[in-house]
Amino acid sequence: MKKITFCSLFLLLCLSVLAKEPVKVACVGNSITYGYMIEDREHDSYPAQLQLMLGDEYVVGNFGKSGATLLNKGHRPYMKQEEFQQALKFAGDIVVIHLGINDTDPRDWPDYRDYFVRDYLALIDSFRVVNPNARILVARMTPIADRHPRFESGTRDWHGEIQQAIETVAGYAGAQLIDFHEPLYHYPFMLPDAVHPTVEGAGILAKTVYSAITGDYGGLRMSEMYSDNMVLQRDCPLDIHGVANAGEEVTISIAGQKQSVKTGSDGKWSVLLQPLKSGGPYSLTVFTGKSRLHFDNVLVGEVWLCSGQSNMEFMLKEASTAKVEIPQSAHSNIRLFDMKARWRTNPVEWDVSVLDSLNHLQYYKNTKWTECSPKTAADFSAVAYYFGKTLQDSLRVPVGLICNAIGGSPTESWVSRNALEYHFPAILRKWMQNDFIPEWIRERAVLNVKKSTDKFQRHPYEPCYSYESGILPLDKFPIKGVIWYQGESNAPKYETHEKLFRLLVDSWRKNWNNPELPFYYVQLSSIDRPSWPWFRNSQRMLMDKIPHTGMAVSSDCGDSLDVHPKNKRPVGERLARWALNRTYGKEYVVPSGPLFRSAESQNGAVYVSFDYADGLRTADGKAIRTFEIAETEGIYYPAKAEVVGNRVKVYNEHVKNPRYVRYGWQPFTHANLVNSQGLPASTFRSN
Repeated sequence: MKKITFCSLFLLLCLSVLAKEPVKVACVGNSITYGYMIEDREHDSYPAQLQLMLGDEYVVGNFGKSGATLLNKGHRPYMKQEEFQQALKFAGDIVVIHLGINDTDPRDWPDYRDYFVRDYLALIDSFRVVNPNARILVARMTPIADRHPRFESGTRDWHGEIQQAIETVAGYAGAQLIDFHEPLYHYPFMLPDAVHPTVEGAGILAKTVYSAITGDYGGLRMSEMYSDNMVLQRDCPLDIHGVANAGEEVTISIAGQKQSVKTGSDGKWSVLLQPLKSGGPYSLTVFTGKSRLHFDNVLVGEVWLCSGQSNMEFMLKEASTAKVEIPQSAHSNIRLFDMKARWRTNPVEWDVSVLDSLNHLQYYKNTKWTECSPKTAADFSAVAYYFGKTLQDSLRVPVGLICNAIGGSPTESWVSRNALEYHFPAILRKWMQNDFIPEWIRERAVLNVKKSTDKFQRHPYEPCYSYESGILPLDKFPIKGVIWYQGESNAPKYETHEKLFRLLVDSWRKNWNNPELPFYYVQLSSIDRPSWPWFRNSQRMLMDKIPHTGMAVSSDCGDSLDVHPKNKRPVGERLARWALNRTYGKEYVVPSGPLFRSAESQNGAVYVSFDYADGLRTADGKAIRTFEIAETEGIYYPAKAEVVGNRVKVYNEHVKNPRYVRYGWQPFTHANLVNSQGLPASTFRSN
């Protein structure tokens, strides 16, 4: 009898488990939740895809209403719709709310913004009334792309204000904040009408909700920036971060330090290590109860990002010094992280598989840190190699170099989307037909993507693309500074470049949360392209407009016919001079050749003063060349020039009252003024 009773009880227990009620998930929202513009929304809307991910233990209800506003005074208040009543009746155990997009309408936010937080709290309370144990997930809104017709007239700014209000609501209500914005923000092709996601975009939203509900973020993961042989930045707190499943404890240990942290509900964890002194090798270990990551041969020293277009990409094996330099390039204290492109931006048609990978920001090959050796150095950036070698020789500490240069890439491709949306939105729109973009860039891109049937096909020359594929994946890996060689693709329009370059530097500094991040760049060299003197002069003036920058002059290393001059050693070494002088305080290192400071007209001559002018002379021992003066702008005469103390006297007997002076104002210049270090003077033009 006892045996039968035990079996019966066991059977009842099993049946009760099998009969357990599924967890009810109510997806509350607008047309994005509803699945507007998705052909088969019953199967492909984000709630439908979420149901497949969660399985039979959950039942997901779609209570999206197209056009719905959160504001109860809005043009279509969600709480006055039938879908709201259905959601209340459903009484979800979990309620996912995504509202606010339609409140960016000029009929709503300008007049009723003060009601938003209270209305949102009232909505949350209503779900807690019907189910006091309801778990509330509040979503940051999906992006609104720059193509939206009201983007600049209010939508962009109001969208940002509403995001902040949503974060306030989540905190005050004790709700779990989830992010629908970031996962889609860098994929504009997934928002074909600037608002509504495609099936793929809806899948990303579903995955976001799935992870938030289950805590499953794929286990312990870190950026590929962390690998054997890496260099960590010395003498500063180190933010080591990654992803793990929600609630997991993550422990990090290196060089006698050991810290643990609990992973947040968003799957993110971060530990701030105490500053490390230069040295190594060390081992970095990161582990949870289930997973372990271990990195060996880790050094601590100086880490620099080396970026730009083809002249930064230009490999050491292509340089004029290759035969001498490569055999002696074994430097165990120099480490290289070489981000090579999967496809070259040559004038050819790409096949469909390439186009799809580009859309998903998969432009670079997978890579890892390596020791500098003849094998690895040969394929690495020549400019970056000489920069790093000079630093290592001078500082006697490990140096890590990250190179992500893309041949032909224009400045705008390296600027963050947020910076362009707020400060230069016009350059984002229809960029392949956009007059801000140089014509050859547009023609090359059109040829590359000719086989694409997607009107939103992405390309490495597209505004924001290089930033999203080449900067964001660095995952804010701690760096000391940046060296930059780019501008050839923007030289015809220096005025546009001036605006873009400032946005680029600012957006990178914001990415690394370092407003003083050193940024040293190369002034374009010499070639027979008419716009280059104006561009070189513009680059020179940018030093005074952007703090913590420096410019390496390279006009003496140019080639009249080749945009890729092969003598890269001086360029890398001159960039290193700026770093040694400004970043590392080596005052005995002269950072630059003569840089124009001022000009004064006296007795029919112009006296030009320079910074870094000690020991003014000519590089070849001959007379100073390429100075010109004018009494009327546009009517210049070649001038004689001679060194007088630390100034240069410039004159021409036919110009009695000179008011303008310029130097090196030829596309391919034979300018020869240098200082005591043999460093060349920059092109300049001034009143």
